Amino acid sequence: MKASVNDVAERAGVSVSTVSRAFTRPELVSERTRKKVLQVADELNFSVSRSAVALKRGQTFRIALLAGGHIDWFSARILEGLNSVLHDTGYDLSLYAIDNDDDRARFFDQLPANRNADAIIVSSFDITEQESERLRTMGIPVVGINIAATTGFDASVGIDDTAASQILVRHLVGLGHRRIAHLYERSISPLRFSSYRRVTGFTELCDKLDGVTGTPIAVEHGDDFVNAAFTTLLSRPAPPTAICVHQDSWAIPFFLRARRYGIRIPDDLSIVGFDDSDFAAEAGLTTIRQRPREMAQLAARMALDLIDGKTPAEPHVTAPVQLALRDSAAAPPR
Repeated sequence: MKASVNDVAERAGVSVSTVSRAFTRPELVSERTRKKVLQVADELNFSVSRSAVALKRGQTFRIALLAGGHIDWFSARILEGLNSVLHDTGYDLSLYAIDNDDDRARFFDQLPANRNADAIIVSSFDITEQESERLRTMGIPVVGINIAATTGFDASVGIDDTAASQILVRHLVGLGHRRIAHLYERSISPLRFSSYRRVTGFTELCDKLDGVTGTPIAVEHGDDFVNAAFTTLLSRPAPPTAICVHQDSWAIPFFLRARRYGIRIPDDLSIVGFDDSDFAAEAGLTTIRQRPREMAQLAARMALDLIDGKTPAEPHVTAPVQLALRDSAAAPPR
């Protein structure tokens, strides 16, 4: 027969309420007593019904992750980081891919009726004032990862995309480059992604530096990124000597294709990326290193604190970045 809570209490020599608290409110039980209860429960193969606990506490034991666009290197690391914290706490993580306004409206329309999340984590884009107010009235905390603005978020962690982009510009200018381009894909999504601050950061700094020409070049969505970029660059009378590529997943194929076309990297052209994602080191790509897995771990801990009614000591955290220097950038050709 399946062991009951009474069986655990009798063998552990504690009350039934102590057994219940050991599973549902461990902060109210001494560490010694809790370990004893858990050991006995393990010996008896006893487990608490999570649905019963959820009903009693009014919780779903689920956290929703809203992620914009497709699952790329960054999103995969976010999932890894969240799972590494939430897995052992009894919380499930539900992923909602938000590609357009319809997806977004559907989620926020259905949430009040379903009440199927104890907290919401938003990755890389903003929420509207109306969405924020709806979550606030429902008592659901919202945490952002690499969001464009902290308005409407109870807590957040992310890099400063503007400052990080300008680190790359300063590095290239320090090497002697004066004609620099920033390659990015023109977004067709209605979501306001934080990464587009890299473009504004690039242009703002280039405009301030004497003798430096910064040219943002947008590649249309759906085009072959590398071919479209080469066509645009080679058609210019005075092509750039250095290129900032919006993210490594585009910079690495651009880097490899350039060599195939007889363009020597970095002798003829310097290339830098952003993310320090998989294979960036192997390709020798100079890039900005960010750590989405660690940011997600902190976001998960913030969400758990907010669910428990605790305010994080530092609600909005700017995560550090690093310039990863490799072989793809050097002084411009004479």
